[in-house]
Amino acid sequence: MIIKEVRTTLLHVPFVEQPRMMGAPMERPREIVVVEIETQSGLVGMGYLMLLGGGIGTVRACLNELMVPRLIGRDATAVEAIWRDLWHATYTIGRMGITVLAQSAIDIALWDLVGQKAELPLHRLWGHYRSEVPVYGSGCWRGLGGDGMAEKAQAYVRQGYRAVKMQVGHLYDARTDVENVRKVRDAVGPDVDIMIDVNMAWRADTAIQMGRKFEEYDVYWLEEPVRAEDFKGYVRIAEALDLRIVGGETHFTRYDLRPFLEHPKLPILQPDMIRGGLTELRKIAALADTWGMQIAPHLYDELMIQVMASIPNGHMLEHMGFMDDLWVEPVLPENGVIRAPERPGHGLRFKPEILRDCAVDP
Repeated sequence: MIIKEVRTTLLHVPFVEQPRMMGAPMERPREIVVVEIETQSGLVGMGYLMLLGGGIGTVRACLNELMVPRLIGRDATAVEAIWRDLWHATYTIGRMGITVLAQSAIDIALWDLVGQKAELPLHRLWGHYRSEVPVYGSGCWRGLGGDGMAEKAQAYVRQGYRAVKMQVGHLYDARTDVENVRKVRDAVGPDVDIMIDVNMAWRADTAIQMGRKFEEYDVYWLEEPVRAEDFKGYVRIAEALDLRIVGGETHFTRYDLRPFLEHPKLPILQPDMIRGGLTELRKIAALADTWGMQIAPHLYDELMIQVMASIPNGHMLEHMGFMDDLWVEPVLPENGVIRAPERPGHGLRFKPEILRDCAVDP
């Protein structure tokens, strides 16, 4: 299990369905960095991450310059030791941002190696809890308009989803946002949960005013209503409204999430595995469980099923379908649930033609 080689690859892959999160369809392709860690015995572990707003080349440069040289000759099973070494080695220029993104991809690849060596899927290596996890249909983008969001929500319901997520803020005034929520509720009926994602568009007072208007439509949660740094704003909103206030996808590691844990007003946290890796996400889940909080991770449901199938406080997975077409054996929702795969490691492998045809120069 001694690491002999680390390979990093950049992929530019066209979207199957262009996101419309801020109006017009996104012009960039899917931008992915892939990390392959090979041991002396020939095992290869794979980690990856995808960014929507650019910067993937910077992540790869960070990997190649600051991190890959520290991996050669290490024992790949020393996942915690390697995580700590990379964290401390980049602490003065990192703590959050690019350095954590880079080490997260490495962390995923290392756990893949450990699972392969043990011949166990990660959810069993970590202590299996359940085989199926509920999933909600995401991607009812605000750029589709109210009618478009309603149509996509209906499509999710026809596929067996019992919960959908739409977007508000940024493009619309208050009346339009409320009308769009009404359209989605009318489209899916009373028995489907509706999550609302604000993407940090508001201040706390606006979030409280809008939340009171949304309560009429039996909204399941209001997500990221304010900027990530506005912890007191989150508390104000949670104390003022009856509906659930959730967040966490933009926060890096459990250290950044500490104020949410010290003041557990959010019933559900949404950590992202690219902001700390699988090692950190499992620690966040344990800390959240201590305070009666559940985990509904941000995106990457094909990988997050491994964590969610191994913890007692996993709530729901988010499916947007960003990467479904890239895998040799995709992990897909069926009737509103995702079943944990039983392949060793995380069990994900990019199609060879994707790695061959979509690779780009740094």
